[in-house]
Amino acid sequence: MQYRTLGRTGIKVTPYALGAMMLGSYGNPDRQEGIRIIHRALDAGINVVDTADRYGDSEEVVGEALRGRRDQVVLATKFYGPVDDDINHRGASRRWIMDAVERSLRNLDTDYIDLYQLHRPDPDTDIEETLSALTDLVRQGKVRAIGSSSMRGSEIVEAQWVSDRRGFERFRTEQPNYSILDREIEREILPVAQRYGMGTLVYSPLAGGALSGKYRAGQVNDNFRAGTGMQHFRDERRLATIEQLVALADEVGLPLSHLAMAFTLAHPGVTSAIIGPRTMEQLESTLAGVEIALSDEVLDRIDAIVAPGESVGAMDMVYRGPEVGDAALRRRPVSERMAG
Repeated sequence: MQYRTLGRTGIKVTPYALGAMMLGSYGNPDRQEGIRIIHRALDAGINVVDTADRYGDSEEVVGEALRGRRDQVVLATKFYGPVDDDINHRGASRRWIMDAVERSLRNLDTDYIDLYQLHRPDPDTDIEETLSALTDLVRQGKVRAIGSSSMRGSEIVEAQWVSDRRGFERFRTEQPNYSILDREIEREILPVAQRYGMGTLVYSPLAGGALSGKYRAGQVNDNFRAGTGMQHFRDERRLATIEQLVALADEVGLPLSHLAMAFTLAHPGVTSAIIGPRTMEQLESTLAGVEIALSDEVLDRIDAIVAPGESVGAMDMVYRGPEVGDAALRRRPVSERMAG
């Protein structure tokens, strides 16, 4: 595999990163198979493994798999989401960060984390508190670099300014959602990340499996059924667009999944794309496309199907911010709504 520099950290990483969310109780409960999948990814040349403390026992599976191979890997994990029922065992407060990192270090069976990431922006915590705590972890040697995930452009800029003003460690990476079907980050997130020298580890390059080639319009599967929480699998415009992409992939002689992965890696603002196999078969299928590079002609045709900076439908797991979900934040009191 080739290597790219992770922003301005000097760390060299592979364009494919192994996401371990599905290795463990969240996806494949067979720990031994999860370990074999990680070993196969490392043997294939992948040197980035990404997980999170809220992914069930994924960190434990990763820790067991990396015994004897820890120094070969750029190990990334994330904090923020709930890990149990305790209301303070989540978020981005100093109180939780200091506990969370120790928990992850134990689970991962390591003395240090290469990249420690804020999984989601925390509207309840001042970014100064979060960055102050993370800076202490870097100075203690428990963390090598810090990053963010699913931040909006304004939040990235604010965090960079706070770090500059207060002398804190900077977020060196951002982990946004990006695929052919979800291109909104091309408008602001990727340019802002590039401006501040941040690396990007994009997740869901196959649009949550929609670009795997398995889900087609007119076909029925569990993800299409109502109540699964996977609305993007039932979006008619999204399904129609997938059909156009399937036709293009067939014309250029590529599996749709390989077309989708190669598309994400063609953007100069993307450092690595996170693959999230649940089985060895899924990993092998993805690895088969590592040497594919799309021509300008093919990229132009993708642009004609999904315009740059646009999305078709939206994955329901994407962070949209509290002002989108909370009506009270976007509606004045009734008494203040009249112009006269």
